[in-house]
Amino acid sequence: MVIMKSACLSLLFAIGSFAGAQTLPSPKAPEEGAFRISVDVDLVVLQATVRDGAGHTVMELKRGDFTAFEDGKPQLIRLFRHEDTPVTVGLIVDHSSSMREKLADVTAAAKSFVQFSNPNDRIFVVNFNENVSLGLPNGVPFSDNAEQLGYAIWRAPAIGTTALYDATVEGLKRLQQSTHDKKVLIVISDGGDNASKSSLDHVLKLTEQSNAMIYTVGIFDPDDPDKNPAVLRRLARESGGEAFFPTQIGETMKICQRIARDIRDQYTIGYSSTNGRRDGVYHKVRVVAREKDRGKLFVRTRTGYSASAGLSSGNVPAAQ
Repeated sequence: MVIMKSACLSLLFAIGSFAGAQTLPSPKAPEEGAFRISVDVDLVVLQATVRDGAGHTVMELKRGDFTAFEDGKPQLIRLFRHEDTPVTVGLIVDHSSSMREKLADVTAAAKSFVQFSNPNDRIFVVNFNENVSLGLPNGVPFSDNAEQLGYAIWRAPAIGTTALYDATVEGLKRLQQSTHDKKVLIVISDGGDNASKSSLDHVLKLTEQSNAMIYTVGIFDPDDPDKNPAVLRRLARESGGEAFFPTQIGETMKICQRIARDIRDQYTIGYSSTNGRRDGVYHKVRVVAREKDRGKLFVRTRTGYSASAGLSSGNVPAAQ
């Protein structure tokens, strides 16, 4: 979800300076007003994936095949698009000690994701254990080079504890440095957190106020005491992404390829909300798709959004 100004994205995030490839200080949780949505004409914009009963992606639907609901009330769809548009992607990779034996597989999977993505995508890496660090070198905010991005993951050692929530907050912040409308985080972790300053509730609040979709890949052993698949499922479900749990080495690569295809095959649907209040209240969202020659269709999109009060005009910070 994103609120657009005159059908164009207009999100502001309070962004400080970042030092790539260096450990960042353990961040304090940003204030909830850090995400500020600025609008003239409000459009709630959703990215939606449609599958049939057999799980196959449905690619040929039209605007009239969709109905959007907010808090149970049908909304007028004013924006409809189904094309492969560039996306900004943050790869959020767990480097705690439990990931030491898995990093080679994760690095190969990340490189494969890049190769299956739109060539105009902008990708960055956030590595984390008890600290959060940026994988790419100083002065390189984004990359589309598979080898460079793979090295950005591989170069960081797998030691220490886990600050998953802090890393996700950092990823949400960095997404706002790009002017691409579509924004995605791919979180690769066991889902446990034992070192963050931020809380899960705070991460979910920021996700409600942003337009980011979060895909999660849970990599852990069955007897791992730190695993928390419920957290990974919740982050994915509420943002409109999907959670995956590979069971064997090599499966992570296929999952990352599937995520890349999923991102490229999505429908973009925008509606003018009948609720004009911007009081920070959470609004539930649902999208339904029907086509007379098909059976039941399943639409995956975010479950809702919240829009902040005290809106003011502004522009997205320029990103090169």
